[in-house]
Amino acid sequence: MKRILLTGGTGFIGRHAIAPLLARGFEVHALSRGRDSGEAGESVVWHDLDLRDAQATGAVVHEIGASHLLHLAWYAEHGKFWDSPENLDWVAASALLVRAFREAGGERAVLAGTCAEYDWSGDCCNERTPLRPSTLYGASKDALRRVLDAYCRSTGLSGAWGRIFFTFGPGEQPTRVVAAVARAIALGEQVECSSGSQIRDFLYVEDLAAAFAALTDSPVAGALDVGSGEPTTLREVLERLEAVTGRQGSVRYGTAPHREEPPRIVADTRRLREEVGWRPAHRLEAGFLRTVEWWRVNEAS
Repeated sequence: MKRILLTGGTGFIGRHAIAPLLARGFEVHALSRGRDSGEAGESVVWHDLDLRDAQATGAVVHEIGASHLLHLAWYAEHGKFWDSPENLDWVAASALLVRAFREAGGERAVLAGTCAEYDWSGDCCNERTPLRPSTLYGASKDALRRVLDAYCRSTGLSGAWGRIFFTFGPGEQPTRVVAAVARAIALGEQVECSSGSQIRDFLYVEDLAAAFAALTDSPVAGALDVGSGEPTTLREVLERLEAVTGRQGSVRYGTAPHREEPPRIVADTRRLREEVGWRPAHRLEAGFLRTVEWWRVNEAS
């Protein structure tokens, strides 16, 4: 039996990971604070747990006895997570989680990393891009990846590290750029934006979650990028969002204060495509429509 321990099960990405994991035949045990075990019916077993409580985590992990681990939980308060000391708490909690999982008989662990582990000063990202994080968040993720690599080598645990790039979709924090524009469109408002010349890699959240499910269900080891691999300017992304909803003029370009930002951040998805065998199932436009509709429904209620 493939039994998986999923952390961050109620988070922006984690909630979308449940369906593809179930579709791949996993028995899903999800960890989240404040969730009752009976809330999701028979398809998922929920465990109310704060991962920063090492003793409680060890007990729950041993009780579950999962064969697989997908660790998505982390401190993610927008605007604060980049340099919050809480990142250090999550390095420690995550390392202890992986240890408890392995000691309980776990066989394969997949953890979520970030494109912020890379050096963003040049052309990011490819196999030659150095790992040189400029924030505490990026450095903390990179440190955890190194710990995971060493632990896997010493114990025989199968491990993979998926670096997340830029994602969007229903339930995202409204201060994120695509969410802000989708919300404005849903409410008939306008949003101020930079010139939008920066090149990014956007992926719909259901596709991102499905990619992690595929990676978890594979033997692929080590670090790899998880994104679309498609370079697109931010302005083009937002113009496509406006066009598909018929709400051109919702974004006022060049009106937001200028910020120094990396010119290009795009995933190198060759390993994801060739070794994991995964590609996105949705065009950006499909994700835009679902995101705008989510804001329309939730803001109305």
